[in-house]
Amino acid sequence: MSHPSGNVRLKSARVAAGYVSQQKLAEAMTAAAPELGIRGLSVGVRQVRRWESTTPPWPHPDHRRLLTHLLRQDMEQLGFTPPHDQGAEHRAMVMTGTAVGLSPVPRLTMAPTQPDSVGDDYEAVTRSHRRLYWSVAPVTLHPVVMAHATMGIALLPETAGATRHRVAAALAESCLLAARMEFFDMRQPEAANDTLVKALQAASEADNALLGSAVLAHSAFIPGWAGRRDEALERMVAARTYARRGPASTEFLAWLDAVEAECETRCGETRTALNLITHAEDVLATESEHPNPPWMDWFSPVRLAAFKGNTQLKAGHVPQARETLTTVLEELPESDDKQRTVILGDLAAVEAADDRPEAACAYALQALDLLATTWYATGMDRVRDVRRTLSRWQNEQCVRDLDDRLYGWSTTLSALMR
Repeated sequence: MSHPSGNVRLKSARVAAGYVSQQKLAEAMTAAAPELGIRGLSVGVRQVRRWESTTPPWPHPDHRRLLTHLLRQDMEQLGFTPPHDQGAEHRAMVMTGTAVGLSPVPRLTMAPTQPDSVGDDYEAVTRSHRRLYWSVAPVTLHPVVMAHATMGIALLPETAGATRHRVAAALAESCLLAARMEFFDMRQPEAANDTLVKALQAASEADNALLGSAVLAHSAFIPGWAGRRDEALERMVAARTYARRGPASTEFLAWLDAVEAECETRCGETRTALNLITHAEDVLATESEHPNPPWMDWFSPVRLAAFKGNTQLKAGHVPQARETLTTVLEELPESDDKQRTVILGDLAAVEAADDRPEAACAYALQALDLLATTWYATGMDRVRDVRRTLSRWQNEQCVRDLDDRLYGWSTTLSALMR
């Protein structure tokens, strides 16, 4: 199989998995070989370069085992064609369900059959899902978005030209939305990582560098929240590289700073994080040459301030964190209840750090009130973190009242169900 632009599927999967260079993947394959019982195997960067070329050769069996093990996709998904199947039928399968991995597509087409209007229609549903995210429970919306993504995968081989690019971009956005729900709302980082790989593949089909940057930046959250700093920063390097191919708005660039700042905060590097946030504030203060992408509805100056307040809290700057977070709570849009649960949780943590258990419990209870109607796993994590810091006041009435709510029938069942 020939790839006019090189084997972008392998390259996308490599970068999404955290291997920002061909050398990094070669080193990882060499290191993983003994773990799979493969002895005496050494992979060089020249070999990886051949696999990412316009005419990638079919890898040897041991190489195939290592590639699928490290990148979590089969060989066809990674852009390789088995030597026994070089026909046009296989080429038509490149972005079907079996190629991307969401679901198989029963029918293959040899030529575009969909009208140009399918691009408008598919984009319209994607936009609707984007708006629904802020009010519909993730357990309800997530399967709908995944089904929409599966349909997009089926549509791709039936479209061509500009219509194909539009469907691919909307598909990338749908996969990104699904991954956001998996990571932030449902606390499923492994599933989110797999879905982000699919989002990056679709972004490459659309040749949309900015969407690719957004996907890569989201993928940095996964190792960042797990404390794997080097891996998170490598993914941010990739995200910034794609953003330079833009055109990126100042808000998008500031968001990249905020993502990296959160990863640094989670890894204990609060000084670096605060410097990044200061840089983001400076970026937002400049006039943007380019408009903000319409799909980027998760960031704003007040969201940047929310990042800042959390970092100030983790850095031990309690008075500053209280001031920042109180202002965020006042300025947050009324419809943004998910983020409000996080801010309330952070304010509760501020009061706990200042030895004010009653105030801490009051904020935590407000967060639980919202979580009862607007579930957000990240917000619940904040409340649970606060409760752990209140152990010194275990026998205080305010803490007991918080426990009654935190471990009530409805809250406990809700958490388990979600």
